[in-house]
Amino acid sequence: MDSQHDDTPRHFITEIIDGEIASGRWGDPGDASVVRTRFPPEPNGFLHVGHAKAICVSFGLAERYGGACNLRFDDTNPEKEEDAYVRAIIEDVRWLGFAWPGMADPSAGGDPAAGVLFASDYFGRMYELARGLVEKGLAYVDEQSPEEIRAQRGTLKGPGTGSPFRDRPASESLALLEKMKSGGVEDGSMVLRAKIDMASPNMNLRDPVMYRVVRAAHHRTGSEWSIYPMYDWAHGLEDSIEGITHSLCTLEFEHHRPLYDWFIEAINRDNPEPIHHSRQIEFARLNPSYIITSKRKLKQLVDGGVVDGWDDPRMPTLSGLRRRGFTPEAIRGFCDGVGVTKFNAVHDIGLLENAARNDLNRRAPRRMCVLDPVRVVIENWGEHGEADRVEMMTGINNPEDEAAGTREIPFGGVLYVERDDYMDDAPKKWFRLTEGREVRLRYGYWITCREAVKENGELVELRCTYDPLTRGGDSPPADAEGRVRKVKGTLHWVAKAGAVGCRVRLIDRLFTAERPGKRTDEFMDDLNPEAMRLLEGCRLEPNWRTTGGERDAGTGVWSDGIERFQFERQGYFCVDACGAVDGVPVFNRTVPLRDSWSKSKGK
Repeated sequence: MDSQHDDTPRHFITEIIDGEIASGRWGDPGDASVVRTRFPPEPNGFLHVGHAKAICVSFGLAERYGGACNLRFDDTNPEKEEDAYVRAIIEDVRWLGFAWPGMADPSAGGDPAAGVLFASDYFGRMYELARGLVEKGLAYVDEQSPEEIRAQRGTLKGPGTGSPFRDRPASESLALLEKMKSGGVEDGSMVLRAKIDMASPNMNLRDPVMYRVVRAAHHRTGSEWSIYPMYDWAHGLEDSIEGITHSLCTLEFEHHRPLYDWFIEAINRDNPEPIHHSRQIEFARLNPSYIITSKRKLKQLVDGGVVDGWDDPRMPTLSGLRRRGFTPEAIRGFCDGVGVTKFNAVHDIGLLENAARNDLNRRAPRRMCVLDPVRVVIENWGEHGEADRVEMMTGINNPEDEAAGTREIPFGGVLYVERDDYMDDAPKKWFRLTEGREVRLRYGYWITCREAVKENGELVELRCTYDPLTRGGDSPPADAEGRVRKVKGTLHWVAKAGAVGCRVRLIDRLFTAERPGKRTDEFMDDLNPEAMRLLEGCRLEPNWRTTGGERDAGTGVWSDGIERFQFERQGYFCVDACGAVDGVPVFNRTVPLRDSWSKSKGK
């Protein structure tokens, strides 16, 4: 078999597909391009990182075999669905780097939703197929209440009880079904049920509901329909209509597969024109630690004002991770790394954070930003020229990428360094600033702290001297006796001349527990109060932003339009989607330079 991407990870699903291609199950033996998959989100919220694995599996397999993957919305629940969610999901899938048939380029004036499919596209066809099952005696209209139907389903240890309407004539069910469709009955007063087996050990086969009455406006079809299909009825039919070969689902749908197959087989029974029968395959979902992946719970956070919307950078949504600065490559790498198996497991969110570090370390340009600045005055700066002179130092944009080039950084007689880079009465192994100790300023000079100035016990200024022979941070020449002075501490800094004021959000994990809510059954009990800390008055080097055309290795503007950087000694940051507040740029921390969580947990 000539697959398109033989270097992509292999797993049990690729083994299944390889065998089916070789046997010609879906067409000519050996033709891999027949593979058709789909990603079918429900537009009732934003996608989260757990969905990323499903996206990567379905779209990734289509890419591997040179087939196609449809983006199709399962919009069968009008009371919870919105067009805003549709637009957000389209953007997320596109941002991850995947394409569906008919996709257009919005930057070239194309419709972002071009080629996108919807379950609502098939409502008419689904309804006619449901009528066919009624005519065959394989479905009936039930007038019991939802509570009565639920009580009659039985238990895992005992069979259910048949509805008193189970054997009503097909003509009567057809008339009632039409009445349901036209809006002539109240919500919840009738449902259409499949007639299967009330004694089946699989609860899903105990006469499942196919349609319910919901007289609510739909985000696409308006008030055209008063009945809407249940997921199990719609799912297989959507796949069939689109000619999907492999319907890839997570493991919770494994017990639904017999129903998926039963519906298609029931439609095809004595049918001279049988419909396409896709194959459903289940795999383990992504289940990251320190995260919730329930859209219902995420919506609670949004609606309750705990976060500032679905794209809040603390949120595990794809839009939140994007706003926080994660790259599509990091998320895809994380999903590939956890693998595709049949076994549920908890996945360490630290793996995603490390994937971001590895990607950003290779590609992010470096900048210097002082988050908690204290003023440094170099007392002897005027001894070798004008006291207000500014010298330009050369900084490396990315030591991992020579093509990233360099930038110019101003250095003057007044600087800012981090407040916690100074300590009174520092121990011997303290390699940063204290009175009488010398340190290297990266790309700058070596300085020695002479005095710490305090007001009301608070540090307000450090008075230092510099060695003019250490320009660029280089070691000074040996003295007359051949002795070489050494320092172990290297600090980042920003000159007052040209310094850019900025706000920085230190984003951390939204929850403090690996499994939020496990301890108390209330996930909000484990919210991290330090998940976002806003720092005001930070100081950034003036040449942090480069302008120009296409992104190159030295600029912070990435292909998705987000500006990402490494702030030296601090971590990886991006410009927030808001850009600036009152003209002051706002940055979000993507991840620290190192994994502080594992260290704090003793891992």
